[in-house]
Amino acid sequence: MAGIVWTQVTDAVALTQSGEVQAGKAALEECWAATSSDDHAVRCVVAHYLADLQDDLDIEIAWDERALAELPHLRDEDVAGLGITSVAGFAPSLHLNLGDGYLRRGDLGRAREHLTRGRATLGALADDAYGVMIRRGFDRLGARLDDPDGTPLRRRP
Repeated sequence: MAGIVWTQVTDAVALTQSGEVQAGKAALEECWAATSSDDHAVRCVVAHYLADLQDDLDIEIAWDERALAELPHLRDEDVAGLGITSVAGFAPSLHLNLGDGYLRRGDLGRAREHLTRGRATLGALADDAYGVMIRRGFDRLGARLDDPDGTPLRRRP
């Protein structure tokens, strides 16, 4: 990592989750700015969180796309500092977010593509609360694709 450590990223995320959304977003943007193109793990995680903090759907999707583009470059040891044992567990969430974003944009084809690609990665998830949440998210996304005028997958800030 170019000048930042995982604690800076997790502290920024904690700020957003505690209600200090703008301060957390600014801290995440600083983390992003401190990375180099070789800092794939940090860039993946930071982009993933920054996507959720955008007011503009196109910008949100662009951050989600950045996160997914970094994923193939990650190794399990790259994210060990976050307490994550397997990079494969990132893929479902990244595809779920992109599927949701594309559906809200009205791009049903790309939304279905990420639904399919994401469902193919669900085996990497544990049978814990996080795994259940992501699997249910895919169920809801699939249902919304069958009825695209339905409710959003999740509320965005």
